[in-house]
Amino acid sequence: MNDIIGTTFAGQAPVTRARALAPALDAASDDIERTQRIPEPLLSDLHAARLFRMLLPRSVGGDEVEPWVYLRAVEEIARHDGSVGWNIFVANSSALIAPFLPLRTARTIYADARAIIAWGPPNSCRAAAVPGGYKVSGRWDFASGCRQASWMGVHCLVSEPGGGVRLNTAGRPTVRTLLFPATQAELIHTWDVIGLRGTASDSYTTTDLFVPEAFSGTREDPTLRREPGRLYAFTMQGLYAVGVAGVGFGIAGAMLDAFIELAGRKAPRNVGRLADNAVVQSDVARMTAQLDAARAYLVETLSAIWATAGADAPIDLPARARVRLACAHAIHTAEAVADYAYKAAGTDAIFLGTAFERRFRDMHTLSQQIQSRAAHFESVGQVLLGIEPSAIFL
Repeated sequence: MNDIIGTTFAGQAPVTRARALAPALDAASDDIERTQRIPEPLLSDLHAARLFRMLLPRSVGGDEVEPWVYLRAVEEIARHDGSVGWNIFVANSSALIAPFLPLRTARTIYADARAIIAWGPPNSCRAAAVPGGYKVSGRWDFASGCRQASWMGVHCLVSEPGGGVRLNTAGRPTVRTLLFPATQAELIHTWDVIGLRGTASDSYTTTDLFVPEAFSGTREDPTLRREPGRLYAFTMQGLYAVGVAGVGFGIAGAMLDAFIELAGRKAPRNVGRLADNAVVQSDVARMTAQLDAARAYLVETLSAIWATAGADAPIDLPARARVRLACAHAIHTAEAVADYAYKAAGTDAIFLGTAFERRFRDMHTLSQQIQSRAAHFESVGQVLLGIEPSAIFL
């Protein structure tokens, strides 16, 4: 497929390109779970379909798609493999550093058509400011997609030569992102988990690594971006949440479809098909409405904010809260629909290799990630009530 995929997908929407990969994803899913890698030729097909470049700026070879289009493309992939959907979302999220890098740096990294940046979240590690850049040693965890990454990154506080910690314009310790070729990091296999196993979200270390100043930037201040455009008016945290919602929608939708198929043929203890049971009929209708409504709410929120967003100024706090609320609602709705499908399927859902068990594990791994926290509703509620939010996540 990868020999012709470039011409086959030319001019097609990302959602269409993602949907075309369904057979390849289904065929590879067992290998992805077992090896914790995206195998060839699927990985090449994903690159050829440009699904790792949806949020990358056009100035460095990306597609810079609208956030609701990105959401639906991630959903299409996750319907067939949650781990690949997650890796697509994470690679696009890391590409959001490009607007905060010097243009030459971003073009150097993404000149390779297969370039992917992987990293773990910030921790207590610090980088030492030295002439021309930084030196950094430490360990980071949860680096989803690191096994197919060409570049790695670390998010660090910065120790100045005099011993102090570098501060940002708000007077708080700044968090700087340092980027370097993936070969300069040592991967540590730590991803022994129940779900999303194919993300290979391993740990990694660096030891006394020098990173030039040009290969660093900070994501914490939206006003520092050099790249104009409405996509980058959205915060990185908000677009992260959109990606997680897309994975959740894909997993939940696939589980609900699998239950509907099962209900048409399963007759527990010869009392009639599940599909003929009035309670099942009502529940399936309600779950379908809940999932579709959550998606429609998120798409409408994203498109409405997009319509009024400027090319340079970041979206304001109320708009950021609306994105967060729609994403949090989407993620929690997807989890509830997945739980319904798993429970309603009965013992058919518990066996390895069914349409339910891996997706159930994937969903309940997704549910533990920071974007899935119930506390997000509290923070949004504070904004809606005119109270300064206690958590900076918007």
